[in-house]
Amino acid sequence: MQIHGDNFTLRGWFPEDAAALLKYADNPNIAACLLDRFPHPYTLQDANNWISRLQDQNPLKNFAIAINGEVAGGIGLEFRTDIYHKTPLLGYWLAECYWGKGIMPKAVKLVSDYAFKQLDVICILAYVFSKNPNSMRVLEKAGYQQQGIIKRSVIKNGEILDEHIYACNGITL
Repeated sequence: MQIHGDNFTLRGWFPEDAAALLKYADNPNIAACLLDRFPHPYTLQDANNWISRLQDQNPLKNFAIAINGEVAGGIGLEFRTDIYHKTPLLGYWLAECYWGKGIMPKAVKLVSDYAFKQLDVICILAYVFSKNPNSMRVLEKAGYQQQGIIKRSVIKNGEILDEHIYACNGITL
């Protein structure tokens, strides 16, 4: 399965993506705005482990972002359990050389639309560190609305940060 944007494709992950994944993911500016489970430095073994873990998704919930045939980022939904089973968390990253080109708001909108139409979700949440206003703008451009701010709630690289909560319930898409 593929979802086509204006100048990118959202698709599954393949073993041959490992080199490009390593090239773009091994960037401290990317890791600084993601959960600690996104490693830095990012190694070829990390790339291979990630791809291996996502090889047989059915349905597809985590997408490679391919630009000119090369993986340059990722976007996915993390499904939870219990009362949250229809409210996944959205996460994404994009190679720094593609920042500011309008790719990520479109990718967020496409994945969100897919989730509401194909995956039976009722709401999608995204959490953004206070030091990442660009990601907040991405979500707002994609139709997400800020729901609140949890003050001093996370520690990233030894720094205590606020976390901004964004949500989309499908109505604004």
